[in-house]
Amino acid sequence: MELKPDPTRAALVERAAAGEVRRQSRLFSERMLLRILPEVVPCALVVLNAQRQIVFANDRFMDLAYPGKRRDQIYGLRPGEALGCIHASKDPGGCGTTEFCSTCGAVGAILASQQGQAEVRECRILRGESSEALDLRVWASPVEVGGESFSVFAALDISHEKRRQALERIFLHDIHNVACGLSWCIGFLDEAGPQERGRHLDDIRRLCRELNEEIGAQRTLLRAESGELVLAPAEVGTLALLKEAVDLYRSHPVAQGRLLRLDERAQDATVVSDRVLLLRVVCNLIKNALEACREGQTVTVGCTADGGTAEFWVHNAGFMPREVQLQVFQRSFSTKGLGRGLGTYSVRLLTERYLKGSVSFTSSADLGTTFRVRCPATAAS
Repeated sequence: MELKPDPTRAALVERAAAGEVRRQSRLFSERMLLRILPEVVPCALVVLNAQRQIVFANDRFMDLAYPGKRRDQIYGLRPGEALGCIHASKDPGGCGTTEFCSTCGAVGAILASQQGQAEVRECRILRGESSEALDLRVWASPVEVGGESFSVFAALDISHEKRRQALERIFLHDIHNVACGLSWCIGFLDEAGPQERGRHLDDIRRLCRELNEEIGAQRTLLRAESGELVLAPAEVGTLALLKEAVDLYRSHPVAQGRLLRLDERAQDATVVSDRVLLLRVVCNLIKNALEACREGQTVTVGCTADGGTAEFWVHNAGFMPREVQLQVFQRSFSTKGLGRGLGTYSVRLLTERYLKGSVSFTSSADLGTTFRVRCPATAAS
């Protein structure tokens, strides 16, 4: 049956039969040089057929994908399926056929290699029930073996490089700016009169809060990703938490020229959750919304209660293009430049893995963008 092109798909869905995959894998397993060379390459490496299915994999790819399992268990799968990408199972066609795959660097590199081009890209994958983040640099090159065309696909884990870039941005840019602000305020204290001194002291207190918040946010994220975060469940009033978050960000530099308001219809409810983490989640959403706004625009926050759940929401007038929407929860994706992009990723990580809630959003040119965090009345301890 002829497959009709679908503009939401990155690649075709058709696959080779299992017998054909086994025959193609023997083209590599029966050639000693082709067996040995991939094992001296310092990357995870697979060979893909014309249907993007794995017909050969080296040890490093097995360690990355399926530690302790046999190669024949992944032959016939596509790279995202073998690596456990959360989007690979969202469509019956599998890896490469969902709308999310249209922004995937791995799919793009593989398709380019099938057109005869060697390609290098970056690929961000969320995998497993816990949405573990994997940042990869990927290479794809065309190769011909036994008169048949294949793609050699290699991947290098660059997650540590991305974390380093994020920390460099935080300590060399954000924290440096706060430190400069502190130095400037302290320099004026000696010459300031009583009234000015009080204003400068208020600025110093605010800058110290920002410094502690930035460092605390990174400490929380590092512990969350390594599984070392310990929860402290307690009763939390949703309205009081929202008011605290709004108060924290009304005087934040990111709110300058913008209006931050608490919706008068916000409902109060009591949930059992980790208050510090829940506050951090809401604050991240508020900060992201303020950054997405133009001067003069408004960010509105609220909360609704429905039976055993509470839902926090943050709205701004901005609109995210579809390409951004498809990548917004990925760890290193950002529209704000190199080393940024941890806000929505950390919201999802903390909410789903630790607070046992869920995160969603809607975005349109007419209605703007609203992020929602749903929390159960009792979070897991």
